[in-house]
Amino acid sequence: MSDEHNHSHDEHKHDHPHPEPEAPAPATAEDSGSQALSEALRTSFYIVQFVMVALVIVFLCSGIFTVKQSERAIVLHFGKPVGDGNKALLGPGLHWSFPRPIDEIVRIPYSEIRTVKSTTGWFFTTKEQDASGMDLTTGPPSLNPNVDGYTITAEEDIVHTRATVSYRVIDPIRFQFEFKNATNSVQDAVDNALIYASSRFKADDILTRDRARFQEVVKSRLNQLVDKQNLGIVIEQCLVESRPPPFLKKDFDAVLAAVSTRHETLNTAAAYQNRTLNLSSAVASVITNTAEAERYTVVKTAKADAERFAALLPKYSANPDLTLSILLNEKIGRVLTNVQDKFFLPERADGKPRQLRLLLNREPKPLLINQATNQPTGGMP
Repeated sequence: MSDEHNHSHDEHKHDHPHPEPEAPAPATAEDSGSQALSEALRTSFYIVQFVMVALVIVFLCSGIFTVKQSERAIVLHFGKPVGDGNKALLGPGLHWSFPRPIDEIVRIPYSEIRTVKSTTGWFFTTKEQDASGMDLTTGPPSLNPNVDGYTITAEEDIVHTRATVSYRVIDPIRFQFEFKNATNSVQDAVDNALIYASSRFKADDILTRDRARFQEVVKSRLNQLVDKQNLGIVIEQCLVESRPPPFLKKDFDAVLAAVSTRHETLNTAAAYQNRTLNLSSAVASVITNTAEAERYTVVKTAKADAERFAALLPKYSANPDLTLSILLNEKIGRVLTNVQDKFFLPERADGKPRQLRLLLNREPKPLLINQATNQPTGGMP
């Protein structure tokens, strides 16, 4: 039955054949415009895509930055540092972060020497005067507290003093983020150190006699405050300059001249003292050496005499008369070496003196004649 149905359906197809496709209608002006607009939109879309990709690449590349050798950098991601502690510090070289406003780069001078100058104890000067370094010898008859700074000394005098401090940051994170203005904190510490040191010195010591120690006290106090407040810096140098009030400078110059004269006189006296002491020491050394040589000679002679007397003691104990006679003869022989005739009269046993009779007019000896030469040869034997 199915076959019959298919057969009838095929016959029906043959009875009604499909019509031939009609030729396309010619394009109108409206269709051409739509097609051009579509192509333009498609091209524009491609261009927009390319521009967007290029912008993304440029946006990402703009996050590349360089950190110099003398600085460190910290990346703030929506206001918070990326990393904890020293890990947040970026060293020298190339780095990348998201551009603003996602990330922000904070550069911190690391090995750079910074300088801060205190002004709390200094009188008013213009920038031109500070730049030229001119010395103010005169001034108003009194201080103006509205513009002039000063410090009070231990004896309640007034002096002007200021410090120029050079420091280096060793803890950039603390220095940069844990203080609202770390530089002002350093300057406040310098001002505090100047006021503290001034209150412990007299004016003459600050201005003339003890400048070096005053500067050391200022630096020591400043280091204490830096450590106590944990500012994250290290002090490299602290130079302190002190002056009297400008209207008293001439009086202080006179005092300085007197002090200079005093020092010169003391130096001259000290030089004379040194010369005198050196000469006295030399003379004393000569006298001491001479005395030492004489002492050595006397001691040596006494020691030799003692040894000789000790050696003669047994002989003297055995026969005193003989020993004394021998010693006396030796002494007389040494004393009368060049005497032709020597006469020794020992003491008699009875204690009476002996008589000495000398024949002064001696008879000449007879001469002997050599018969061969007929010349005298000498006296009789």
